[in-house]
Amino acid sequence: MATSVLVAVCSIGATAWLAVQTTTRAIQQEQGQVLADDASVYDRLLGYAAVHRDWDGVEPLVRDLAERTGRRVVLTSLNRGPIADSAASAAPPPSTASAVIDPLRTGQGLLHGSVAPVGGDGIDPRATGPYQLPGAERSTLRRQADKQIRCLRDRGINAQRVDSPSGRPAVRFNLAALAGSDACYLPLEQPTATEREPLARLNTMTAACLTARHPDLPLPPQHAVRVEPGFSLTTKLPDRYTDATEDCVAESRRAQLRAYVAPAALLYLSTPGGSDAPLFDLSARNRTRIIGVTGLVLVLTVAVTAVIASRLVRPLRALTDAARNPSGPHRQVPVSTKDEVGYLAQAFNEMSERRERLEEQRKVMVSDVAHELRTPLTNIRNGLEATEDGIATLNPALVSSLLEEALLLQHIIDDLQDLAAADAGKLSIRPEAVRLGDILHHVAAAHRVASDAAGIRLTVGGDDGVQLIADPARLRQAVGNLVSNAVRHTGRGGSVTISSYVDGEDVVVEVADTGTGIDADDLPMLFERFWRAEKSRGRHAGGSGLGLAIVLQLVRAHGGTADVTSTPGAGSVFTLRLPRSGAGAAGRQADRARNPSRVHRRR
Repeated sequence: MATSVLVAVCSIGATAWLAVQTTTRAIQQEQGQVLADDASVYDRLLGYAAVHRDWDGVEPLVRDLAERTGRRVVLTSLNRGPIADSAASAAPPPSTASAVIDPLRTGQGLLHGSVAPVGGDGIDPRATGPYQLPGAERSTLRRQADKQIRCLRDRGINAQRVDSPSGRPAVRFNLAALAGSDACYLPLEQPTATEREPLARLNTMTAACLTARHPDLPLPPQHAVRVEPGFSLTTKLPDRYTDATEDCVAESRRAQLRAYVAPAALLYLSTPGGSDAPLFDLSARNRTRIIGVTGLVLVLTVAVTAVIASRLVRPLRALTDAARNPSGPHRQVPVSTKDEVGYLAQAFNEMSERRERLEEQRKVMVSDVAHELRTPLTNIRNGLEATEDGIATLNPALVSSLLEEALLLQHIIDDLQDLAAADAGKLSIRPEAVRLGDILHHVAAAHRVASDAAGIRLTVGGDDGVQLIADPARLRQAVGNLVSNAVRHTGRGGSVTISSYVDGEDVVVEVADTGTGIDADDLPMLFERFWRAEKSRGRHAGGSGLGLAIVLQLVRAHGGTADVTSTPGAGSVFTLRLPRSGAGAAGRQADRARNPSRVHRRR
């Protein structure tokens, strides 16, 4: 789940971020193109107004600009009287003008996309009016400028000619490189015959403006204002006149040029449908870029998802293959992750190991059952066949031998039935209040004859007054199996002791002997079915190998545990721990049923 969420979040986030970045960049490009188109329209119309006295011939220019930019271009007078409209319909123009077309006051620019003023005084340089030089004067000034440029380049100074809209050339070069030398100086700044008359009128108008603004400070004759062709002041005036003089020069120029330029007009730019806001219709290149970015993120997401999915599915496929072949040899499924899939693979490996162990135990058990049943059945068959063939007579000794083999066979079958009932969870117990001392003494009395015959001292110790809730018959069977096992493996002169005591909420029964003991390597297998320490599997020591397995099942049925400690050559101690009250027995029995392989053994 975490991996899926991470992949989804990363892919969605990457797609959103890249799409936003690409779309933003595309919109900025489209917006920039729209603003550039609007600025181009404004500049072309401003240039037209600077060189024409009216708007009579502007209609073809307006239509051409609209066709090039895909915008609707509308020109009106300042009082919204129609001048030109690129749209064929008579739809009204937008409510807000985009710009004011006035070559004498260009500072406003485009209202939704500012364009820098084309002149420091707000007058379009293309508005030359009476200062437009004729061809002869223009050629003369250009020859002088080219001569000056050659002189400067001979001195290693880079220079170039710049022609103004009026036709007057100027030479641009680094004044510091000239080092004060005037060898290349030519009087290019002197007024021509065409410029003298309008410049004189401009000087008069500027002086009148200054006098009107500062009537208390009349200008001395020697400080008369002189405006050069570049419209700069050549005489130094007091600081108080500086700003006023520049304003007067600008106002005088506007007044002088007003008759030579078109009147101010309002420019309306809109979409063909009439919307004020420009429509950003992405170009095919930008649409392809956005689709490509989104497709790339999709491909990367699919690739990452495929890699992660293959990593997650690999152990699941191994689990599937192993589950489809349960009869095959045990295989370890690789645990490649530490998530739910890894836990499942680990649990499957443990289950497979348990299944293999159980299968091996089943095969061994079948072999053991056949082995245990074969001997008494063979003895009974041989005796009966000998009697039938007349080789032996049916005397009391033979009958007693056959009865003993039949009882042994019945004992093995009863033990197997008890184990089968325990495995099926149907081992019946009838708990009641019992005195543990009575049960222990009863077991000792039942084995007294066998122990005395073997020369073994059998004693009962501990607290005889201990009471608990248990099935007396099953408890006698469990303790009896331990005593019988202890007597069988204790040599003559040894001892077997049955004792009991209380440990908290539990009652502990111990059967200790001084027999041969059990090797440490054999302790884990001690409670397995049909297991005996005699590797030859001979029956001379007695027993079927089921007694201790039955003890374990009987103790579990009471909610208790069975432990053993042993020292080779010194003896063994088998310990049964049972709850005193039946209240805790059911829970412990359920816990033992959930963990059937959990047997406590101390060394």
